[in-house]
Amino acid sequence: MTLTPLADASLMIQIHTAFAVAAAALTLAIFSLRKGSRHHRIMGWMWVTMMATVAVSSFWISTIKLIGPFSPIHLLSIFVLLQLVGSVRAARSGRITDHKRYMQGMSIGALAITGALTLFPGRIMHAVVLGG
Repeated sequence: MTLTPLADASLMIQIHTAFAVAAAALTLAIFSLRKGSRHHRIMGWMWVTMMATVAVSSFWISTIKLIGPFSPIHLLSIFVLLQLVGSVRAARSGRITDHKRYMQGMSIGALAITGALTLFPGRIMHAVVLGG
């Protein structure tokens, strides 16, 4: 493992990566808390802020260009922003089952699956985690 490829990347990629890794770690902590507790809500707002930062920062990352400076991953960023709004609205209106579904979906789709895709050869995180 080497952080050199990440250190050599643009500042926006570094920000994007730092917030994504932090959100992934925070996910584990939040899922271990009693749901609805004060700590769950505080950490939940932190997670929403981190995920919004990850999604918004992606619009300044255009290493894969298919439609102008954008790629299909940017559709995921829009989707995540909409899901974040939906999740917060669901929690605030007492629709906890919907809130849980939103959050589990984002944790699996936006963090776990897309995180795994960053490990493909040629990607920065592949070089960071697997070297070369």
